[in-house]
Amino acid sequence: MLEAIRRAISFLRQKQVLHKLGVVISITVIAVACYVLYHMLRGIDTNEVIDAIKSTEPRQVALAALFVAAGYFTLTFYDWFAVRAIGQGHIPYRVNALAAFTSYSIGHNVGASVFTGGAVRYRIYSAWGLNAIDVAKICFLAGLTFWLGNAAVLGLGIAYHPEAAASIDQLPAWFNRIAAFGIIIALVGYVAWVWAQPRGVGRGPWTVTLPGGPLTLLQIAIGIIDLGFCALAMYMLVPDEPNIGFVVVAVIFVSATLLGFASHSPGGLGVFDAAMLVGLWQMDREELLAGMLLFRVLYYIGPFVISVILLTLREIIIGARSKRLRQLAPAADPEPRHEAPVYVRERGDTGA
Repeated sequence: MLEAIRRAISFLRQKQVLHKLGVVISITVIAVACYVLYHMLRGIDTNEVIDAIKSTEPRQVALAALFVAAGYFTLTFYDWFAVRAIGQGHIPYRVNALAAFTSYSIGHNVGASVFTGGAVRYRIYSAWGLNAIDVAKICFLAGLTFWLGNAAVLGLGIAYHPEAAASIDQLPAWFNRIAAFGIIIALVGYVAWVWAQPRGVGRGPWTVTLPGGPLTLLQIAIGIIDLGFCALAMYMLVPDEPNIGFVVVAVIFVSATLLGFASHSPGGLGVFDAAMLVGLWQMDREELLAGMLLFRVLYYIGPFVISVILLTLREIIIGARSKRLRQLAPAADPEPRHEAPVYVRERGDTGA
């Protein structure tokens, strides 16, 4: 069965069907989101949105910023885990943290995070002796942690409150609950599959050994904590009334984030916003839009600016060190010197 699936995927890749299908899905998601967003934002009073931003309590903004910081801190363990999973434990946590923070924050804003984030990671990890294949494995395992966390949050959240997903997908609550249990069963099945014996994906040097059962549970925990902090940040910024509960906001937030991720648009712009407006239809649109704008500043723009500054400083420091080393190196002697010949010691040579 697995071999048949691999052959089918290989055939689709050769025919570039998966790439074309991905492009079609991205364009479709963006088009639908723009249509929905246009209708949702008609009649929005810009002045009311500005007033809602100004009236947001500083305590709420501070707590949201704290949760965003905690989310990005948890996100650094994506790389910490992945680097050690491929056997490169000599790389210190501070490098993992820099690579994770900068790659995700830049990837979130620029879009196509698989490529942009991978390029940032390669620039950082190549200085520690890792090659492109190693970086690709890190990206794969970090992405696996992200998706396992999403599956756990959506599965548990929708199973507990299926109406939350119904506001976005417009499907019956009972159908969403069945789908949620399906996600949970698939997640449990995956954990059992990797727990039974070592598993690997890919071929040749691209083979990645999947983390075993206990480590997969750690992956899921990292993903849940990361998404939980991000959802808490959003929860602090949405209107207080009506109070629909944290679980509902978390399910809608994660669903909107995944839709934005599927669109490959920078920061899920347009797609994330449309999904949030549709999912939280009970709330005042101006106040909700104000909270979403504040969230973008805290989660996207702020970390992006910090990442650009950190990477710029890193390049300046590396350039200064290289220049200093060149200056300290002995200058080449322009006059040729006659030196004693150097012989290569052969086996059995005593060196006398």
